[in-house]
Amino acid sequence: MAKFVLVYSGGMGMEMEPEAQKQVMDDWGAWYGQMGEAIVDGGAPFGASKNVTSSGIGDGPLGDTPATGYTIIEADTLDAAAKACEHHPHVKHGGAVEVFTWIDM
Repeated sequence: MAKFVLVYSGGMGMEMEPEAQKQVMDDWGAWYGQMGEAIVDGGAPFGASKNVTSSGIGDGPLGDTPATGYTIIEADTLDAAAKACEHHPHVKHGGAVEVFTWIDM
């Protein structure tokens, strides 16, 4: 099986009512449970960021929609990895998931 990095952007953030936060966390738990051993690294949310370019070091992300976290999964193909994200809790709660093929070097 190949590895894929899921990069999250957008979404509701963590500033929400406790009931809504519990629902989001329950949805994530259900997705992780459904994925089972396909989860290689459960990942983590991202905090503050800097960017580094040939012009120097700047504050914050480069793009309009900053990455908010990641997970690493295993799947047979890129299409299968993307399909596994169709009902991802991050998407369900207003965010987006980018799926990148992990290339072993």
